[in-house]
Parts: sequence; structure tokens; C-alpha cells
Amino acid sequence: PSQCNNEEFSSDTLINNVVSDPRTGRLYVGAVNRLYQLNSDLAVESRFETGPKKDHRLCTPPVTDACEEAVETANHNKLLLVHATKNQLVVCGSVFRGICSLRNLSNVEDQIYFSDTNGEKSYVASAEESVSVVGVMSSFSTRESKTLPVFLVGKGYGSHDSTKLIATRILEDYSEWVYFDSIVEASAVQANPFVLRYLHDFRFAFKEGGFVYFLFSRTLGVQDNKNFTFISRLCEKDQNYYSYTELQLNCSASNKYNKAQAAFVGTPGDVLAQNLTGPDKYGTVSASDKVLFVTFSSDVETSSAMCMFPLKSIDDRMRKILDACYNQEGFIDQNLAASSKPAFALTSEPSLVRKGHMTAVAVSVEMEHAVAFVGNANGEVLKVHLSAHPEMYGRLLSEVTGEKVNKNLLFDSSLQHLYITTEKKITKVPVQTCHLKTECQSCVSMKDPYCGWCVLEGRCTRKQDCSRSEENNTWLWSPNQACVQIEAFRPANLSCRKTQQVEITIPSLPRLRRDDKLQCVFSSFETEAVTLNNDPVKVVCSLPSPEQIPRTPAQQDYVSVPVRVLVNETIEVTSGEYRFYNCAATVMKNQNTPCISCVTSQWGCQWNAQDHSCSDESDAVSGDHVIKPQQPESCPQFESPNPPLIPVGHQIPISFQGKNLDIYKDSTFSIGTERMERVELEVVKEEASKFKFPGFRFEYNQQQEVNVSFHIKERETQRKIDSTLTVVLYDCMTGREDCSLCKHADAKYDCVWCSSSGKCVYRELCKGQEEPALCPDPQITEIIPRYGPLRGGIPVTIKGTNMGITKEDIKRITVAGVECAHLEDRYSVSTSVVCEIGPKRTPPTDLPLGNTDGQVEIELKGGGKGTSKVLFTYRDPRATSVHPSKGPAAGGTVITIQGDFLDTATKDDVRVSVGTVPCEVLSFGEGITCRTGRYQGSKVPSEPLTVTVWYGKNTSTNVSAGFQYFDNPKIADYKPKSSFFCGGRRIVVFGSGFELIQSAMMKVVSSSDEDSVKATSLEFVETASSKNDTVLEFDSPPVSDGESFRTFLQLDNVMEELKDFDYLSNPHFDNFSHTVITDSSIIIVTGRGFSKAMSAKEAEVFVGDASCQVNTLQDDKLILYAPASKPSARSKRHRRDATDDLLELMVKFGHGRWVVGSVSYPKKEEIPLLIIIPAVIIPMLLFIMISIYCYRRKSRQAEREYEKVKHQLESLEES
Repeated sequence: PSQCNNEEFSSDTLINNVVSDPRTGRLYVGAVNRLYQLNSDLAVESRFETGPKKDHRLCTPPVTDACEEAVETANHNKLLLVHATKNQLVVCGSVFRGICSLRNLSNVEDQIYFSDTNGEKSYVASAEESVSVVGVMSSFSTRESKTLPVFLVGKGYGSHDSTKLIATRILEDYSEWVYFDSIVEASAVQANPFVLRYLHDFRFAFKEGGFVYFLFSRTLGVQDNKNFTFISRLCEKDQNYYSYTELQLNCSASNKYNKAQAAFVGTPGDVLAQNLTGPDKYGTVSASDKVLFVTFSSDVETSSAMCMFPLKSIDDRMRKILDACYNQEGFIDQNLAASSKPAFALTSEPSLVRKGHMTAVAVSVEMEHAVAFVGNANGEVLKVHLSAHPEMYGRLLSEVTGEKVNKNLLFDSSLQHLYITTEKKITKVPVQTCHLKTECQSCVSMKDPYCGWCVLEGRCTRKQDCSRSEENNTWLWSPNQACVQIEAFRPANLSCRKTQQVEITIPSLPRLRRDDKLQCVFSSFETEAVTLNNDPVKVVCSLPSPEQIPRTPAQQDYVSVPVRVLVNETIEVTSGEYRFYNCAATVMKNQNTPCISCVTSQWGCQWNAQDHSCSDESDAVSGDHVIKPQQPESCPQFESPNPPLIPVGHQIPISFQGKNLDIYKDSTFSIGTERMERVELEVVKEEASKFKFPGFRFEYNQQQEVNVSFHIKERETQRKIDSTLTVVLYDCMTGREDCSLCKHADAKYDCVWCSSSGKCVYRELCKGQEEPALCPDPQITEIIPRYGPLRGGIPVTIKGTNMGITKEDIKRITVAGVECAHLEDRYSVSTSVVCEIGPKRTPPTDLPLGNTDGQVEIELKGGGKGTSKVLFTYRDPRATSVHPSKGPAAGGTVITIQGDFLDTATKDDVRVSVGTVPCEVLSFGEGITCRTGRYQGSKVPSEPLTVTVWYGKNTSTNVSAGFQYFDNPKIADYKPKSSFFCGGRRIVVFGSGFELIQSAMMKVVSSSDEDSVKATSLEFVETASSKNDTVLEFDSPPVSDGESFRTFLQLDNVMEELKDFDYLSNPHFDNFSHTVITDSSIIIVTGRGFSKAMSAKEAEVFVGDASCQVNTLQDDKLILYAPASKPSARSKRHRRDATDDLLELMVKFGHGRWVVGSVSYPKKEEIPLLIIIPAVIIPMLLFIMISIYCYRRKSRQAEREYEKVKHQLESLEES
């Protein structure tokens, strides 16, 4: 089978157990009401329905109509065992008190034995779903020396089960025993008081070295639910369980991980055996010794761990305990006593700790390294290299559904594949996918102990799949993180104008055979290569000729050419880059200094001043005009400009020095700068090496200072001669907006305050005016705050201009006529002065206060004074009320303080306390809000506490009995206890004290991608949607897929973890075929995972915009009643690809929405109006016309009769 397409098997019902037959590779799957026989590729060979059966826990088999409680009951598989010697499968279910049957391994439909009439001795398993059952095949020798096939069973206690914790069950009829009878009576593990007092959870059973072992967890007693993990052992041939012994296993010194979940027994390989060996560990452990690998969960943490226990250490500890008991008069030696006591169990430190639950483990050995495959509750299988520092290096993912991995994690017979079982699916996954990596770096970056890079074949493989892997450096193991690499080239680089051979050092180059062909490829240039006889790690090949070398890129002085070393024409052994440098391009790095750039480059170039060129170093050209590499001081150049500072807006002549200019003694020069673009000025020679030019008048006001570099050209040739001339261009005006700031400027700038223009300028730009000795009087523009307490003690910030050049310039400050102490450390030149106001009210306090407001005045030492236009007011704040007046002892309540003049001073000056507890100020104004701290007192509820507001050093106001601390809110329960990743499920929390809470949030944090349990990477938050004193309602926050989460309720400062709350993967919906809705239609939507975190009451389904009634929600189907009438056209939800007659069928679980298909309603035949009108009107008109015709005919007939009678009467009169 392909390793890219994993084989899968899906069950209709929950899978309970999976076992394999190592002889045939077949799998046997025990599920709810189903038994499957699969081949090694997971194809179904045979299946049998084991339920439901008419049964009840109170019924005694055989169940007849006499048991009135009997109902159709699901049959959960409790135990599967392969009895290979007789080609039989032991199948035990939950119905009929856990009776077992025997079936044919070749065809599970073929039942070999079943009887429900053998009584209580044949009740093997448990009728309760939550009770775990384990078993192992064995044999039993009778007194007559007959060997009988049996299996040993370990199980916890169910309310209607037998009380045998461990039992031996016979697999044939013998003497008075019948199939499945319990043939050993041992009070040590079958006594009623023992079973009922302690809750046992059996997780694993195996046999090794003549012993049978059971791994289980057990509580301390009826009143203590804390779990401890034990391994028990008895001799396989012990017919009375006299050898039964228990030993507690601790995972971590503190036994933090205390409940076993799954286990595996296997060999450790050389490397892990060495890591386990040591006097402080387990003594000497060999590669062939068996080790028990166990995953543990914790009663107090949401994390889990894996620990390792060598069987030799377990046996040694048990043997010492037994020896002490039997050989030392019943007393245990001081160093050993503790071994049989829980506090001194056999302890192992966790090899792996992960967030969430690890539910399965299987271990194999590759390259003498142990590799653990660890299943978790999210449906992932983690791949862990059990090195000296175990490391998770990957995941085996088939389809992550969020369903936990079953503890039956099995290898196939070749150990090349792993069978991963989740709730309803088994997937066959390869243990490695080396071949998917196509280059060395990606291969070794996996750190997969199964994989390595096959150098001479150019592929990622297992070692045995690499043909020459036994030779050195031909197969590079992935965890070593190393590929074949080029260490060095000789020469390290070469001019792009030359060619020669290059020697490439490759330390990890495999030793090549005579028939191996070696090549070097430089870009597209191929050349044969050879290794040196005396040094086979060195490869020699020819470099490309200059015309074959790519062009040097712009702004670079070299070109990097990719180099590949090939073996046998197509296999790349290693690769790198070789640099071809271009001396002519070095001058582009700094065009103002071409010679210096040339000779200081890393390529060893030389400068020819005569033809103004940079070339490869050569002895063919010599003379004073040739500057050799690394001799920049010999370059012709101009330097040392004077003055180094140039003001904006004023032209100043600049002089500078020249050196090494003999070659240019008859030349003239021009000077320019990029800042002046096309303008260039003539350079005047003053003396032999001195030059000058008139300077430029620069305009620039974006910064106080900027560097300006000048270039110099030889006028005749326009070639640039090296120039290191750089000056600082500065602007007096920028950042010096007033006189004081101007005078504060460094004297080297020669900035002055020009009164006529009111600006700070260079002295020469203010000609005809003397700089004023004193600056204008200070101008006060702002006062912060505008109000202060009568007792003073708060800082006031005064902002403005010309308020001194140094802090010492401030002579005196008054605020509303009161002295204000200058805070010198907070002074800012000219623009800001801070002082602390004094008290307005001075003794005696019974006198009238007088004016409480006034101006702010500043007096400088030079005599300048400034007075504010705005007034500062002294006033005392007064707090009058606090709301709310109560909160939880944990704090976090935001209280609002109301009163008069509370916005006196600033927020920074205000402190609030509740009693002695600080209250963090959140907002400041006419009202003050603060968040209460945690109450430290022992009495809760507290006495009503005074809320005090402090203003600066001297002033406070308070509200007596303003706030009272009460008990923190308590969470009693919540439901439901799960949500899909999409969130939106209504979570109802029950408890007390919720009315005290202002902020209630449901917070979800993730750390599944971190090896550290403490690390969190993501946070999802949802606030409460409704709240009263006893009930909180939240919509679960939507979270990202495929992570493990911890869920908390944050109630103000109270943080409570919802340890039992689970996030589960979103449901999967099958494609829904188009359905036509009739008056009585039922819609059935299929898929999986519906009931994990949803109920029929919560689910919503829509046809268009019309809601459907959800009748039934099962894990794999939704049964709905469709709307009786078709939704109106205006409320349709149209699919983009649908006609007007199709309506979307949308399922809504919380925030999750899935359009699963479309439905339609049957069309009603409509008769066109043009047909309806004639069809109605024409018969009506005909009826009216006929009626008129009949009426007129009757009228005429009546008239004739009338005339006839009239004539008869007249005739009678005449006669």
C-alpha cells in the first residue's frame, strides 16, 4: 500500500477494543453492538452484530420475559483476546453480566461457544461501561499435570458485577469446570470488603519471564478519591495467587501524575538503556531488557506525563520486599521498608510532559534508539525520540477529529505501520515518511530517528534502504542535523577576469569508488572533478572562464555563483557559493572616494591614479601612481575641511588640505555636493597643499544638524578625486523658538536672538543689531492643574516661553499669592517649570480665608517677570458617596467616588484606599473610579471600611463606612461541560455571590504547541451574556482548531479553572443529497461528532430563513421536521450555484454554521390568467344570455296567454 494514502476503517458505533493476531496480521475490533475482522490493510473480512440484546443489570442470565426490567440494551465490548493455539477469539461484552463467547479467528461470524446458563462463576466482564477490563492469555496445570488453556482477567468493581478483581478463567470444559469458569479462589484479590472499599481501574495486563503483571490505579478509600498507580505481579504457574505482590509506581517525585492511562512493554534499545543505567537510576539496563512505558494523568493538573520503569527494577524491588518479609522474621530492613508503602514507591521522573491527556503509547526501536508514539485526547499521535533529553519531533496525523486515541495503539507485523484507533475509526499510518523529503536539509530537519540522507543516492531513506549505508558518511542520520557541507575553497575567491582550478574541502564527503564519476557545476558550467589521492575530502575542479561568469550585479563588487558537486551526473552531494569579485565595481560603494574604496576592499585590488582605474593586484604595472592594496593613506585625496560647522542661510568660505597630489600638480578642480545638485564651484589653490572655495549658501530646516559631504573633480577629465570632506550643516532656528532656547544653544554655533525678526539665527544674519542682554519677560501659556487643595503639597506645572536658560535662573514662583517651591529636577529649558504649592490656609484657621484664586507669577534672576492670564484656584475636595458599596474579598471591584471638587489636582497626585487596601485609580474627573485590591483581613464580611482619597502630601477626604468586603463568589456547578471549537454554546454557571461581580468573563488559553505546560500562546475571551446572584450565562468563546485548552472563569479578581470543560473538534457533515420537501417530510442529516458538544434542544437548522424543528440529535445523525410551507421568496437564502427553487439547508451549532445541502418544495401547477379570465367570464356571459333569452321567451308566452284569456273573457261578456 502507498504510504501517502493511509488505509482507513470506519465503524458504525463506538470502538471499545482492538487486538491483532501477529501470525496473520489480522485485526479484531470490538465495538458497541459490533464485532469486526479486518485484514492488515483494514479491509473488512467478516463482521457480526453482538447487540443490542434484551437485558438489564438486574436480570440474571438467561434473560427471559420473566425479567420485566429487560429492555433492548447496547452491548459494549469489554475484552478481546486472541487464543492463537486453538484459532479462537475470546469476546466478552457488557450484556448478560459480562458473559463471554468464543469465535473463530478465521471468521468471527462463526461462533464456537456461548452459554448463558452457567451461573455467576461464568460472569467474566462488567455490565457497566465505565469499568475497565484487561486480560492476558495463559495456561494452568492441574494436579493431574494436564495443561489447560486459561486467561487471567483484571477488572474494577461494577454495582452488579462479581467481586473478583483478578480471576483465572478456563477456556474448555474440564472435570466440573465449564468454559469461562473462575477456577482459582484467592481471598487476597477477591474479598468483598477489599473490592468495595477501593476503586480500581485496570489499564494493562501482560506476561513476561514467567510472571503475569497487572497495571491499575486505586483510590485510598471510600472517603478519599485520590488515585495511586500500582503494578501487581503473580507467578504464571501459581494456582492460588500466593505470589501476588503489589508495588506502587510514582511518576515524578511528588507523584503529581498519579493515574495510569495506558502502557506498553518493549525493549529500550542501546541508547535508552544507557540513559536508564546508573546507580542513581535503575542499575544496569541492557538493550534487551524489557521496559514498561506508562502514560499518566493527574488528579490536580490538566497536563499528563510518560514515565519509564525497567521490569528488572520492578522485579528487584518486589523480590527485596518478599525476601524481607519471609527471611527476616517479618521485619523489613530500614532502607527497604518503605518499598511496600505508598509514600516510598518505585519512582520515575517524567520523560515527557504535555498539555492535555496522553491516552495511548507504543514504542519501537530504530537505529538502537527508542521511539515512542503517544496518542492524546485530541486525536493526535505524537512522535517522541526517547534520547537523553526526550524530544517530540512530529505528529502522525490521519484526520484530526478531536476524538481521543484509543489505548490500543498497535504496530503491524512488520513494525512499519501503526494502527491508530479513535472513537469510530482505525487508520493505518506509516511510522515514517522519509521519502517525502527531497533534499538533505529538509530530511535532517525532521529529527526523525527512522530517517537519514542517503548521500550517494540523493534521497531521504531508512538506513537499510540506502545501498552503501555501512560506508562512512554515505547515510547521514536525521537527528544529527548535519548534511555534507563545503568547508572551504582554495582560493577562497577569484577575480571575474581570471580562471584556474579550485580546491574544495568537503570534510564529510563519502569515499568514492573508481566507477563513481564526480563533477562540479558552477551555475550552468560543468566540469569534471577529482579527489586528491592523499586527501580524499578535497575535490579539485576547474573554474569557468571569464566570459562564462555572470555579470556583477549593480551596487555590488562581486557575483555569487552557485556551486554543486555531483556524483554520477545527477546526484547532488553538496552545494555552496563561489564569489567572483570585480575590482572595477568596488568604486561604486563610495563614489566620492574611489581610490580608498578600491584599495580597502576585501579582494586585494590596486588603484591606478594615472588612468583612474581599479584592477586586480599585479606587479606588471608599477610606479608612484599605483596604490597597492590596504594603503589608503597613499591615495590622492582631499581632507580636513575648515570650518567644520556651516550655518544654514549664510555662505562661508571653506578651506581644506590635499595630499599625494603630485600626479595632479597641473590640474584644476571643482567641488560640489548632492545637496546643491548641479551647482559646482571652482577650487582655489592657496599654497602647496592648501585649497579653498567660497562655500555654498544652504537652505534646510528639517533638523538642527545634518552632515554634508563634498566631492571634488578634476575639471579636465571630470574624474572624482578622493574627498573625505564632510561638514556639519546646522540651523539655529530649528528647535529654538524663543530667546531663552536660543541663548541656551552651544556657543560653537554662534546663534543669537534677533529682536527685529523674533527668531534665533546665525550671528551674521542679524547684522546691525546687538543681541539683547536679557530675553523678553516670561510668557505663561498653561497651568496644570488649575485647582489645588488648600493645604498645598501638590506639584504645579507651568508651561510657556522664555522661562530661563538654566534652572538656576528661576528666582521666585508664586501661585495665587502663595510661595511655590521650585522642583529643579523637573525643569525644562525655557518651556516648563514645576513647583510644589504651599498651603493657602495658615494659622489661625478661624480667620476668614480671603481670596482662594489668583495668578501664577514667575520671577527670573535677571529681573524678568511673567504673570499668567488664567487663574489658579485653591479649594478642598469633598467625597460624599461611594458606589457600589460592597464587593468580593479578592478585589477587582471598580468603585465610583462622587463629591464636590474631586477634580482638584491631577490623577498623578491622587491615591485612594479602602481601609488599608490600596485602590488603583482608573479615571479622574468630577468623579473618581478605582479598582479595589485584595482584602487581607481575616474577618469576612469585613466591617464597613472608610474610603479615603489622598491629594498630594497634606490633603485627604473620606467617606466613612463607604465599602465592605464580602465572601468571594462560589461556583457550585456548570453545564454543559463541552463546546465545539466554533464556540457559541450557552454555558450556564451555578453558584452564589455573583451579584457582587461587575466583570464576568469566560477565558480560554492554549498551550498545546509548547513542550512546556506553563507556556500559553493564545487567549480567547467571552463576557457573560446574563447574570444574577446565582446564575451566570456565557457563550463559549470560539477557539482555533487542533489545540489543547484550559478554560477559566474570571469574576473580577477571582479566577476559577473549569477543569472538566473540554473543547472538541467541530462536527463533520456528510454531503446532503437534494431532497424534495412534502407535507410530512422528515430530513435526516448524517455525519459524525454531533452529540459530543450539542443537544437537540440547542441545535438550530434552517431551510432558507425558516427554522426546522430538531426532533433527534444522535452522534451521527440529525432528524428534522421540515417547515410545512415553503419560505417566502423574500426570505430565501440563495446559494450562488442554486436556482430560485433550491433553498439552503443550514445547520447552526453555536457560532458554527454549515450549509450541508439544498432542498426544494414541489411546484404547484399554476393556470395562466389569460386562461382563467375567459374560462370564467365566457360561461358567465352565456348563462346571462340564455337567462335573458329564456326570460323574454317566457314573457312573450305570458303575453300571448294573457291576450288569449282576455279574448275569451270578452267573448263571454258578449255572449
